[in-house]
Amino acid sequence: MLTRLKERLPKAGLRALALACTAGIALSLVPGSARADAANEAAAAAKFDQVSGNAAQLRMFLQAMPKGGDLHNHLGGSIYAEDFLEAAAARGMCADENIERIVAAPCPDDRKLATMAVEQTFAYARLIDSLSTRGYQRGVGADDVSGHTQFFSSFDKLGAAFPLDPGRWLSATRQSAARNNVSYLELMNNPRVLVEYAMAGGEQPLEQDDLGAVYAREIGTVRGLLDKAMAEVDRIEADARGDLSCGTKAARPGCDVAVHYLTFAWRSMAPAIAFRSLIAGFALADRDPRFVGVNIVMPEDDPVALRDYGLHMAMFRFLEARYPDVNVSMHAGELTLGLVRPQDLRDHIARAVASGAQRIGHGTDIAYEDEAPETLARMARDRIAVEVNLTSNAVILGVKGGEHPLSLYRSMGVPVVLSTDDEGVLRSDMTNEYRRAAMEHGLGYTDLKELARASLEYAFLSGRSLWREGALGAAVQPCAEALSGSRCKPFLAANEKARLQADLESRFDRFEQRLDRFSTSQGS
Repeated sequence: MLTRLKERLPKAGLRALALACTAGIALSLVPGSARADAANEAAAAAKFDQVSGNAAQLRMFLQAMPKGGDLHNHLGGSIYAEDFLEAAAARGMCADENIERIVAAPCPDDRKLATMAVEQTFAYARLIDSLSTRGYQRGVGADDVSGHTQFFSSFDKLGAAFPLDPGRWLSATRQSAARNNVSYLELMNNPRVLVEYAMAGGEQPLEQDDLGAVYAREIGTVRGLLDKAMAEVDRIEADARGDLSCGTKAARPGCDVAVHYLTFAWRSMAPAIAFRSLIAGFALADRDPRFVGVNIVMPEDDPVALRDYGLHMAMFRFLEARYPDVNVSMHAGELTLGLVRPQDLRDHIARAVASGAQRIGHGTDIAYEDEAPETLARMARDRIAVEVNLTSNAVILGVKGGEHPLSLYRSMGVPVVLSTDDEGVLRSDMTNEYRRAAMEHGLGYTDLKELARASLEYAFLSGRSLWREGALGAAVQPCAEALSGSRCKPFLAANEKARLQADLESRFDRFEQRLDRFSTSQGS
């Protein structure tokens, strides 16, 4: 049977067959449906190899391919500048004198965004370049500003527009996910009421020994704000559902994208603000099941972030002890040689892992760390996944292709997931991340399918996994025979993670059964 199947497949498609066999799937012994699944996967791998030399065909194939979850996605950075500008123009807002940022009215008519969009299209285009990395990525001003500076400065320039319509931003992010066949989002997003609380923390110094007293002083205030924070999220989600027409005959595909949130702290701000944001984040994630974890953001190379790195790790350890059920992902190792002093590359990922990180965001500088082999071994052993953001790392850090540690992580057995980071500011999407993984790192179809499965396996979803521990693709006993079986259905109903994983498998089945859509002529 195996010999006959190999003879029918193009040589390039045998990778999936090899993977199936090494996973213990003997095609002559498994039920017919499993044989068909393996054959369909092998055919998809062959089709992938056939189109991989043509960028347009590869994009078409990968856009249709199911991708599971996006676990590293900042809601504020996922929106394209044009959407912010449309919302700001509708409210009479303006561009500043340098045509670099969105500002409130009043202003001369020629700087009103609504006017500029119609009468000054080149100036409007320059504004889009300023609010994103679009121009920089095409060489505009690249000699004058780094990708790092262009990226991080964009948020301040568009910041006046973000509060205008958060429901629309959530809707847009879900629509992008649906277009890219992403079925689950973990969005970094803080309710505004908690942002205002954190920002009032002041500039007073804070040491590790002060954490207990500060927490005791602040937690009562935080608990009093949680109902307002949850009501704010209720409104945003209702607005997004309305924008998507969810629950009606006109419902848009984004309605089917599952969403959870991560709160976050600001590592580049004063310690009191950082700690307030973490207290609020842990308390909200402990209270509201929509919030499934806590993170820490802002440039890791910022002088304050570097100075306070140890203090921030202590804050996480302190709060993890009080909220043991709250999940933690940390931006760590978003650095590279030349961006900072060599001593600043020594141990950030190791310290994040030691301080309770269940996932690492970016992890770009791992090869420079003093105990990189030991840290990689621990991440592999403890199943601490790394959230890889290829476009982000290329634009912000200049780390791409063979310089990127994606292959290092995979070779050491560390779980890897692909994510978008800030797809609006970076002018990217999830399909582009998969395309880069294929073209720059040589990943094949079965590799990408493994990453898609991993994105849900390492998501902070409630309930049990569909897969046996350490064996993606091998179902747990209730679902070992069939996902539609009488024993599996109640298991899926009771476990959100398994339910989304089963949905991903169904999506893969449909995708792999419709490969004729990607047929190419012999001369292509």
